[in-house]
Amino acid sequence: MCFSATASFLAGSTLLTLGAITVHKTTDRRTLALAAVPLLFGGQQMIEGGLWLAALHHDEQLKSIMAHLFTMFSHVLWPVYIPFAIGMLEIIAWRKRTLWLLQLIGLSVGIHLLIQITTQPLTAEAEAHVVYVSGHSYAWPMMILYMAATCLAPLLSSQPLIRLFGAMALLLFAIAYLFYTAAYISVWCFFAAILSTIIYLHINRSEQAATKPCR
Repeated sequence: MCFSATASFLAGSTLLTLGAITVHKTTDRRTLALAAVPLLFGGQQMIEGGLWLAALHHDEQLKSIMAHLFTMFSHVLWPVYIPFAIGMLEIIAWRKRTLWLLQLIGLSVGIHLLIQITTQPLTAEAEAHVVYVSGHSYAWPMMILYMAATCLAPLLSSQPLIRLFGAMALLLFAIAYLFYTAAYISVWCFFAAILSTIIYLHINRSEQAATKPCR
């Protein structure tokens, strides 16, 4: 999490456990990518825990490695992965077409930010919160495209709980940006990680409906 190493490791280990349960519950291959979302968020939170420890022990090399790994999740993975995972389970034609368009947008965003992360200086400071600074990653045109891939994609799902995930992610982004402006990437990622428990609820409900005997 964005507040301490202990909180990061606690959130990360909880989400890794929940993610493993979610993946184990999944019987439909189309749902596997979505089921892995809590697992991936758990890994991301564990990385930020490592960054906190590196900052505490003044290990600049390890801190740089952890910062790059974290931003590979936050900047590169999520805009590509979220529309893909939701598109895989969508069955309504117009929604699926729109989600694949968002997949292309997310892929473009991910590639652009990957180039920035690997070619421009990236720093992270852990004080009250973790603050990531990486060039022009937070310019509004890019942020709008990023939000389209990560938040609009869930809102376009035909599944109510997935739409709830998207709506809450958008709301919590606004809260993180307004109240934790400098550290909003770290704070929003924590909020989104906690929100990924909604994915577990969706998978659990879907599996129960699939195994429920017909009357």
